[in-house]
Amino acid sequence: MGKPFDSGAARGNPGGTADVLAPGAAATPGATLQAVRAAQADLRPRAPAAPPPLVCHIVYRFDTGGLENGLVNLINHMPRATARHMVVALTEVAEGFAARVRRRDVEFVSLHKPPGHGLRLYPPLVKLLRRCRPAVVHTRNLAALEMQPAAAWAGVPLRVHGEHGRDAEDIDGTSRRHQWMRRAYAPFVHRYVALSRDLAGYLTERVGIDGRRVAQVYNGVDTLRFRPAQPVGSDAGHAAVARREPVAGSPFNDPGLWVAGTVGRMMTVKAQPDLAQAFVRALRQAPALRARLRLVMVGEGSLREQARHILHEAGVAELAWLPGERHDVPELMRGFDAFVLPSHAEGISNTILEAMASGLPVLATSVGGNPELVSGGSTGVLVPAGDIDALAATLIQWCQRPDAARALGQVGRERVCVRFSLKSMIDGYTAVYRGA
Repeated sequence: MGKPFDSGAARGNPGGTADVLAPGAAATPGATLQAVRAAQADLRPRAPAAPPPLVCHIVYRFDTGGLENGLVNLINHMPRATARHMVVALTEVAEGFAARVRRRDVEFVSLHKPPGHGLRLYPPLVKLLRRCRPAVVHTRNLAALEMQPAAAWAGVPLRVHGEHGRDAEDIDGTSRRHQWMRRAYAPFVHRYVALSRDLAGYLTERVGIDGRRVAQVYNGVDTLRFRPAQPVGSDAGHAAVARREPVAGSPFNDPGLWVAGTVGRMMTVKAQPDLAQAFVRALRQAPALRARLRLVMVGEGSLREQARHILHEAGVAELAWLPGERHDVPELMRGFDAFVLPSHAEGISNTILEAMASGLPVLATSVGGNPELVSGGSTGVLVPAGDIDALAATLIQWCQRPDAARALGQVGRERVCVRFSLKSMIDGYTAVYRGA
């Protein structure tokens, strides 16, 4: 396999090696004639430069989510001279979410896939790929992996597949059926991208992919958009410290409160009801915290009503805010004192990176790639998945000792800026697309 992503191949002189007149050399008649011809050649119309190579990103649905946020960051921040992009959604492209892509040259295509295998999408997808002639097709997660044979049929030079997180039906990666499916499509894939060491190990150890075909690339976070709240004032001669910033619509903008927040799709694997139960338990174990401790759970999904019911039954519904889906996540983060992710499975969590970039301490479950992001005792706390007592204990501790929690967030911000920059992510994907 060559390197189809390289677009700047050197162009030699069709007639042989060009003659160059050295500085200070005497001009002979032959040399003068060559110089005139060179000058005339410079005046001829030049062929337009070849456009950058096209990368076709194939996803199941292009809508709010961590995988999709990572793709938006990749498109928005990869230099225009490096690549052009198009996004193909097997089901739908959500127009509101697609508006987050700032480049106006990106084509979005919805294939309106019905339930079942995507075999019937092969002919229209092959036709699309032959029309657009991408240098790279990049599928993401198992749902889009089945499009790799169509990309091979269309003759796409480089075919890449990314693993971004665990399957909802296989959160521990032990399903032999899912492993078999990935092996079945492996002959059509040239390179793999795993977002965490955990996922890279899954591909090489359980699926059986040759490690030389697997690159591990962490998500990057925009540390300009996601930044700590602005420092305010000084108390008794101490240096100014960051405080929460007001959030539009929030009932908890009082600076005397301490707010724990989470952001994400409310789906089974994200386990937001665990956080609701931990919040209830924290208030029962430390009743004095009712005056200060508050919970914000942002997102839509099937678990939203379940979480709301838990809070209502415990009589603490007025101490929590569940606003549904929001599009002002950077501002929301600056309105939290801490970020909590109670997931039962993760790849590399964009929201953890965004929270760390926002200077927040992170309380997360020790699953998937979370331990690769959160350094327990240094940038946050890791607890076992489903451990309600451990979640509650940390909420109590941080609410009672907010300065200590804030210090963890400051270290997390420094860690993100050094290890999880957008530049590192862009460089990693560029190397994969170039076949390096």
